[in-house]
Amino acid sequence: MVGDQPAVYLDGPGGTQVPESVIAAMTGYLAKGGSNLGGPFPSSVASGQTVGDARAAMADLFGCSPGEVMFGQNMTSLTFALSRAIARTWEEGDNIVVTRLDHDANISPWVRAASDRGVDVHWIDFDPDDGCRLDWSSAERAIDDRTRLVAVTRASNAVGTEVDVVRMSAAAHSVGALVFVDGVHATPHVSVDVAAWDVDFYAASAYKFFGPHTGIVYGKGDLLASLDAYKVRPAPSDPPGKWETGTQSFESLAGVTAAVDHIAGLGEGATRRARLVDAMSRVHTHEAALSQRFLDGIASLEKVALYGVDAAEGRAPTFALSVGAAPARMIAEDLGKEGIFVWAGHYYAVEVMSRLGWLDKGGLIRIGFCHYNTIDEVDRLLNALNRLG
Repeated sequence: MVGDQPAVYLDGPGGTQVPESVIAAMTGYLAKGGSNLGGPFPSSVASGQTVGDARAAMADLFGCSPGEVMFGQNMTSLTFALSRAIARTWEEGDNIVVTRLDHDANISPWVRAASDRGVDVHWIDFDPDDGCRLDWSSAERAIDDRTRLVAVTRASNAVGTEVDVVRMSAAAHSVGALVFVDGVHATPHVSVDVAAWDVDFYAASAYKFFGPHTGIVYGKGDLLASLDAYKVRPAPSDPPGKWETGTQSFESLAGVTAAVDHIAGLGEGATRRARLVDAMSRVHTHEAALSQRFLDGIASLEKVALYGVDAAEGRAPTFALSVGAAPARMIAEDLGKEGIFVWAGHYYAVEVMSRLGWLDKGGLIRIGFCHYNTIDEVDRLLNALNRLG
């Protein structure tokens, strides 16, 4: 906080505010004295209920069944584990497809697995001159009859560009390939429907949607059952348990349920799923208004350059900027002194920054809005950027 001004969290949304209900759920679990699963006593039974509640909550958020939801330390760890298991089905001469628009957590796990198996890697490019949108002609060249997996983001964590994952799924499935979607950045901003999208896997992180640091992955039930998981022998042999190595953070799972319920509380409907869909529609409308206000404002700031879609539609409310020749970190520090918290650098979107020519120059500023941000906060940010520019 600076003076009497509250801090404004605008980092896309890596520093999201956590609702009191989430904090209370996590501390409440710990206060009751949790236990590991499988015991014939109340605290162990309660832990099992906590896990079940979290699966049901995430199933409502994703639009799937609870048995298709797995939890882990974080999205990156789960993706590495899955890449290792899925790669066992690949053969020399096969290829996988990744994009230059993705966070490295949806690139390196697959590239490393491909290297281990002697499998080729094909790349899908994006067009910096077209709002950093995915280059579909590049996708058509990359995906062929030897493609076994396509890894793609739902929305770029760096420049905000959304990707048509329905179209990507259709392209991948037409050649018999699987689709793994990184939904970490998109989940706080869009209504997720893995069934309608027909994706094989969808990954998210609860801390992005106002919860604890816990990774979550949806996988189609038949795939989770057929793939051979790397696990200890006493662990469950059936999904989703066989994919959840070791003991889970049960207090975090209590927080996951509370985070989903927080989002559901923003909407209306007869079921939690219906409330979530309604809530995300309202979130989208509010965030689009914030985005348009911001885009209109920076259009008059001569030293501010935007990298990405210059409209509120077709993007998450996340913006990559440069301010003149000033290093991104210096701009972030100056904004931080005014109580405006943004990120600077590459934010693990290494390929994005390399493609834009900013990787070796300190990266860009990332500014993002969430449902709790206001028009007044957007104006406060614009005024600060104007002073800095």
